Amino acid sequence: MLKPESEADLAEIVRGANGPLAVRGGATRHVPALGEALTTTGLSGITLYEPGALTLVARAGTPVAEVEAALEAEGQRLPFEPMDHRGLLGTGGTPTVGGAVALNVSGPRRVTVGACRDSLIGVRFVDGEGRVVKNGGRVMKNVTGYDLVKLLAGSRGRLGILSEVSFKVLPAAATQATLRLDGLSVVEAVRAMAAGLTSPFEVNGAAHDPAGGATWLRIEGLEGSVDYRAGELARVLAAFGTATRLDPEASARVWRAVRDATAMAGPGDVWRIHARPSAGPGLVARAGAEAVLIDWGGGLIWVRLPEGTDLRARLGSFDGHATRVRGGLDLPPETPPVAVLTAGLRAKFDPRGVFAGAGG
Repeated sequence: MLKPESEADLAEIVRGANGPLAVRGGATRHVPALGEALTTTGLSGITLYEPGALTLVARAGTPVAEVEAALEAEGQRLPFEPMDHRGLLGTGGTPTVGGAVALNVSGPRRVTVGACRDSLIGVRFVDGEGRVVKNGGRVMKNVTGYDLVKLLAGSRGRLGILSEVSFKVLPAAATQATLRLDGLSVVEAVRAMAAGLTSPFEVNGAAHDPAGGATWLRIEGLEGSVDYRAGELARVLAAFGTATRLDPEASARVWRAVRDATAMAGPGDVWRIHARPSAGPGLVARAGAEAVLIDWGGGLIWVRLPEGTDLRARLGSFDGHATRVRGGLDLPPETPPVAVLTAGLRAKFDPRGVFAGAGG
C-alpha cells in the first residue's frame, strides 16, 4: 500500500500514477475498488490550533480521536459529531479527519449545526495531475468564486486527495439532558420531535427507535439553562406522554448509539434514507425493514433489510434519496443535469482518471 509521508510525496505519487488509485483514510469506511491502494495515514498531526480563534488545522490522516482529545483539553469540540462507522460496517482501522471530510460525515447534531462541510473552512488537496490546490483559510469568511471547500466535502476522494483540513470548532457544552418518551408510533414520534425542534428550547438532537419504542430529544448547555429548558420542553411534550429525563452519562450513551447507528446491528443490508421529516412515517411503512432508526427529527432514516433487497423499488418516487451503506456501496442515481455537472468536474480535477478507483 502506498503511504506518502508528506504532501510533496503525495503529489509525486499522483503525478507518477499509471493507473487508478484506491484512496482511503483510516480504512474504517473503505469500499473495495480497483486500483492501487493509497492511505493518507502518513499525513498526520495537528498543524495549528488556536482555541481563542476557535480554529484547528490538521493533516488529513490525523485520527479523529487525536483531534477530539486536543479540543476536549481546551473545553471545545467538533460541532458536527462525526460518526464512527466501524461497528456498522464491521471494519477496523482508525477514523481520520480527512475521511470524515471526504464523506461529509455528520452525527445527530447536524439538525442544528449542519454537516461536516458547514464546519470546514479550508482544504489543501492534490488533484489528478499531481498539483497541490489550496482553498479557504483559517478563519470563517464569505467566499467569491467556486467554493472548493464545500465541493471536496463529500466528494469521496474522486476529485482530489485531501492533505490538510481546517475547521471552525465550538465550545463544548457544560452538560446535556435527554428527554425520553416511550410507546409512540412512528407518526406520533415524528410529531413529537417536530414539536421539540420547533420549540424555543434549543433541541439539538431528536431520534426515534421504533423497536424499543423510545423517542429522544437532547438539550445541551450550561447546567442552569439545561435544567430550565428541559422542564419547559417536558411541558411541550406532555401532549405525547410523560417525558423521562436521562442523566448526562445515560444521555451520552444514547447519542453515541444514535450517531453510530448501533440499532442496525444484525445480518443484512443497511440503507440510509434522506427525506423530508414529514415523509418519514410513510417511507418507514413502505420499507418494511427488519430494523429502523430515525434521526434528525425524521430527516434521516436508517433501515436494515434482507441482503439484496431493492429498497428503491419498495419506496418508489419520493422527495429525497436512498443510499446503501452496508452490503455494497450503492450511491443514489444522478439526474441527467447532475451527471453532466459531475462529469465536468471530474474532467477538470482528474482528467487522467487517477481517482476512478477511489473508495470511502
